[in-house]
This record gives sequence, C-alpha cells and structure tokens, in this order.
Amino acid sequence: MIEVNNESGLPVDELRFQRLAAFVLAELSIHPQADLSILFVDKDTMANYNEKFMGHEGPTDVLSFPMDELRVPGPGEQPPLGLLGDIVLAPEVTDAQAAEHNRTPAQEADYLLIHGLLHLLGYDHAETEEAVVMFGLNDRLYNDWNKIA
Repeated sequence: MIEVNNESGLPVDELRFQRLAAFVLAELSIHPQADLSILFVDKDTMANYNEKFMGHEGPTDVLSFPMDELRVPGPGEQPPLGLLGDIVLAPEVTDAQAAEHNRTPAQEADYLLIHGLLHLLGYDHAETEEAVVMFGLNDRLYNDWNKIA
C-alpha cells in the first residue's frame, strides 16, 4: 500500500506520486503490497527533521526512513514484501532547486521521490562507485517514467 499525505500547505498531485511510486516498485520487482508512506511537509518541518535525524542544519529536499530494509531481489528471488518505510519531501525546497537541475518543479519532485525510494532499498551515494550505480538507476527510472507519464 502506498500512502501519500500532504502537510506542506502547497498543492501536491497525490495520485501522481502514488502512480510514480508504484511504477518504480514494479520496475524494481518489489512486491506490490509492500507498504510505503510519502509525506510532503513545509520547509520548517523539513529543517527540523533534517536536524533531528541527520544532524544537519536547514531544510533538505528529501529524507528516507527505511523500516524493514527491503532490497531489490536477485534473479529468481521472490519480490520482497514488508514495510519499505517513509519518504519525506519538501515542495518549497524542491521547487526552489528545480532550475539548478534543468527540471520543472514537478520533474524535480519526481526525480527526488525516485531517489528517496532507492535509499529505502539500500542504495547510497556516499562513495563514488555507489553514486554511479544509484544515480544511473535513478536516471533510468526517471526517464522510463517520463515516457509513460
């Protein structure tokens, strides 16, 4: 189940984000009944979360909080079922940084939701090799989504 809640005070196309998350999870062979929560918050709330959970000052664009540490299954493995976790996005931050990445605010939010999902599935970008894999997959999923969205 994919649950989307908007507490940001800005309009958010909740159905679009449900569809995008379902698309990404299907592409990565995650069980369609795996639980995911997507929360949109205002800039101040995001800054509080960023400081409390990450130890960084100021707002960030996306935070991921994995629960059952589900991973993308290998060939022949069954799709994992469980609690993926929570993704928190801040539309104010997303909108403000979209132009830096040559994307519209909606495209930036799409890209960051995919990014957050990949973090829930154990992907990271702290090391160069990890970043190449994660951002390559992020870009592929984003481009594939844009072909059908």
